[in-house]
Amino acid sequence: MANTEQSGAAAMGPTGRPITEFPVPAPLSSHGPARIISLCNQKGGVGKTTTSINLAAALAAYGRRVLAIDFDPQGALSAGLGVNSHDVPTIYDLLLGSVKDPREAIQHTEVDGLDVIPANIDLSAAEVHLINEVAREQILAGVLRKVSDDYDVILIDCQPSLGLLTVNALTASHGVVIPLACEFFALRGVALLIETIEKIKDRLNPVITMDGIIATMFDSRTLHSREVLDRVVEVFGDQCLETVIGRTVKFPDASVAAKPITTFAPDHAAAKAYMQLARELVARGAVA
Repeated sequence: MANTEQSGAAAMGPTGRPITEFPVPAPLSSHGPARIISLCNQKGGVGKTTTSINLAAALAAYGRRVLAIDFDPQGALSAGLGVNSHDVPTIYDLLLGSVKDPREAIQHTEVDGLDVIPANIDLSAAEVHLINEVAREQILAGVLRKVSDDYDVILIDCQPSLGLLTVNALTASHGVVIPLACEFFALRGVALLIETIEKIKDRLNPVITMDGIIATMFDSRTLHSREVLDRVVEVFGDQCLETVIGRTVKFPDASVAAKPITTFAPDHAAAKAYMQLARELVARGAVA
C-alpha cells in the first residue's frame, strides 16, 4: 500500500499515514521504577501473547529491563519464552499469598534483560479464591509494587476475558495496549473494552491511559484487512499505532522453538515490525 508521489511526498504506511522513522531509543543511565502496561483484549486469538512476547524481547534488545507477567491460565507466554511453569512458584501463588516475595517466582529467559513470572492452569481458580478478599481488584498491584524498582517496564499478558483477573491487571497498570486483529469480529468488542477501561479509570485507577491500539494479523492482499484497519484509524485516530503487525507463519514457528521472533528470525519483516513497535512506544513516552 505504500507509495511515494512524484512530488516527493512522504511514503504512506498501511494506516494511511506518512511513515515515521522512529529513532533508536537512547540507552538508559539507570533503571526503574517500571511503567506497567497491560496487553488486553477480551477476544481471544488476536495476538495478545505474540505481542507480549515480542514487544518484551524488542524492548529488552534496546537495553530496557523488562518483566513479563503471564496472566493467562493457558500459560502461553511462559511456553513461548521457554519458561517452566510447573512445580515452580507462579503468579497464582503470589496472588493468593502463599509466596510473598515476587522474586521467588521470577525466571530469567534466554533474552538478556527479559524476565518472566509464569502462569499455569492453577490461575483459572484465582477468581474464585479472590472474590471474598478485601480490595480484591488491587492484589496484583501490591505484588508488582515489590519489584517495580528493578525494571523499566512490566508487561502483563491478560487472558481473553473482562473478569476479575483482567480488572486486577488494569488496576495495576499505568497504560493499556490493545492488540486488535484486522477482522470484523475483533473490531466489534473494542468499544466494550474501552468502556471497561474508562470505568476502571473512574473507580479504581485514575492514572491509567490508553497507550495505543496495535493492528495485528494484517494481510494487505485482502480487502477485508484493509477495510478493518481503515475503520480503526477512522474511529480511534492517533490512538491507533502506526506500527502494523502482518500475518505470517513465522509466529507459530517461533512459538514451537520457544523463542521471540526477534531472535528466531531477526531479519524477518515481523521481527522488524516488533522492533519498530518498541521504538514507537518509546517515542510516544509509553516506555522510558
